[in-house]
Amino acid sequence: MLLLRIIGILAAITIGSGIVAWLFTRDRRYLVLSGRVALGALILALAILVLMAAERLIIL
Repeated sequence: MLLLRIIGILAAITIGSGIVAWLFTRDRRYLVLSGRVALGALILALAILVLMAAERLIIL
């Protein structure tokens, strides 16, 4: 769970700074970067949660 929180915080910082950079420069690549980071963080979080659920099912 600690790893998931750290990844979430780092992803939020990256997404936020990408949006701020886009607001200042209006360069679309910063929005694309924020979107990719958000998608990657979501996929990683779901994968970790699926593994944790599978571990619970195996233990039962």
